[in-house]
Amino acid sequence: MATVRFLLDGETIALDDPDPTGTVLDLLRYRLRRTGTKEGCAEGDCGACTVLVGALDGDRVAWRAVNACILFLPMLHGKALMTVESLGGTHAVQRELVARHGSQCGFCTPGFVMSLYGRSIGACGTRGLALADVLSGNLCRCTGYGPILDAGAAVPPEVPDDGALAAHLKALATLSVERGRDTPLDCARDTGEPLDCARDMEETRDLAPDAGGRTFHIPATADELAALLLAFPDARIVAGATDVGLWVTKQHRILDRTIFIADIADLGRVAESADGVRIGATVRYAEASAPLARLHPDLGELVRRIAGTQVRNAGTIGGNIANGSPIGDMPPALIALGATLTLRHGDARRTMPLEDYFIGYGVQDRRPGEFVESVFVPRPAAATRIAVTKLSKRFDSDISAVCGAFAVSIEGGVVTAARIAFGGMAGTPARAPRCEAALVDQPWSEATIDAAAAALALDYAPLTDVRGSSGYRLAAAANLLRRLWLADADEPLSVLSPELIDG
Repeated sequence: MATVRFLLDGETIALDDPDPTGTVLDLLRYRLRRTGTKEGCAEGDCGACTVLVGALDGDRVAWRAVNACILFLPMLHGKALMTVESLGGTHAVQRELVARHGSQCGFCTPGFVMSLYGRSIGACGTRGLALADVLSGNLCRCTGYGPILDAGAAVPPEVPDDGALAAHLKALATLSVERGRDTPLDCARDTGEPLDCARDMEETRDLAPDAGGRTFHIPATADELAALLLAFPDARIVAGATDVGLWVTKQHRILDRTIFIADIADLGRVAESADGVRIGATVRYAEASAPLARLHPDLGELVRRIAGTQVRNAGTIGGNIANGSPIGDMPPALIALGATLTLRHGDARRTMPLEDYFIGYGVQDRRPGEFVESVFVPRPAAATRIAVTKLSKRFDSDISAVCGAFAVSIEGGVVTAARIAFGGMAGTPARAPRCEAALVDQPWSEATIDAAAAALALDYAPLTDVRGSSGYRLAAAANLLRRLWLADADEPLSVLSPELIDG
């Protein structure tokens, strides 16, 4: 029997044989009757279902806001959960929203409350961000963001007293290892009341929905993951579930065997050096933002534009690469910078240029039983011109129509090297070899840029869809290249090419 245990306001909740793809939102609303958490979109876009999840970090609890609608039950294992009911109705965030008329129809308000509360305690993905950026993953259908922003600005920062909760999480982790054996342990509820964890386990509520015979695994190390994938090469790997979650909530797909990897510590490391940055496969976007920004500011800005805070707190760099989406935002930038990917199969590893991993739409160079272990991003030379731009209909929390990334080296007015990659222009994130060839060994001039821009039509044959026509995408990609040159030429950046006007 597989048991998932987590803490909800100091109470241990035990889920025996839970549905591996049952959502935390459904658990809260239909079994725990915590109906403050709302379902708005069931795909991680609107933020109405925002909750805080806390994980043990040394002697403290590290909190992050996430979307309960695409958070699977096993992803709560060994963690603490906080919902809008946890604040009791009298927290400063709730008082300020009432006083400043920030709650209008009220449907989205619990999600805003939890995002603002996360900001007040310095939760992951909020430090150093403007208030509007923190709330980028929360939508208000009444369109009254002004009072909400005013309320958030009025809430003072605080340091939560999580000492007792951290102690309880440590005890819970030990019980998880022991798989529920009646081993007496010293621990405390977050109220500070001492208790015996063996007795506490007897008092836990078993609220698991029926798993229907499906199986899940939560490996603790990369070695365990490698062994599991050798035994079950067809298992579905789940890190943040920001993509897989929609397979379940929107497509109603059944996943027979899942492996949850988000908490594998040796895959969650970032190593910075003079040569570049190595990012483990389970490093979340919120955690990768600062190291990437130190490589180049445009990379940090790109992360800021990826989805909303809740999705950045769940989605991982490795997962975005492994899924191979043609409109994934980060791969074009990493390809332009010459990133390399390391994959692991058992004890064997292989490294390849990232662009070689993407073979075709929905097809990647990843063998059965193999998994993404890390990606290495070289540090660009000081003289290299770097530009990364995302074009989308909405600035915040939207999918790219086109994402362009450029790394161009110029010496003595001549282009000596060029790496150019786009997302949204083909069935995979892909380089522009003919465009690059039109630049290299040519003067850095308007004529060269025009020739390189024209070559993009030979590199890509984009589709027309709801995000943009084929003509728009080609024209936009060409203008992003022109923008790079205009920035050097100190020219206005509002120039439109004739083909964009025609399109």
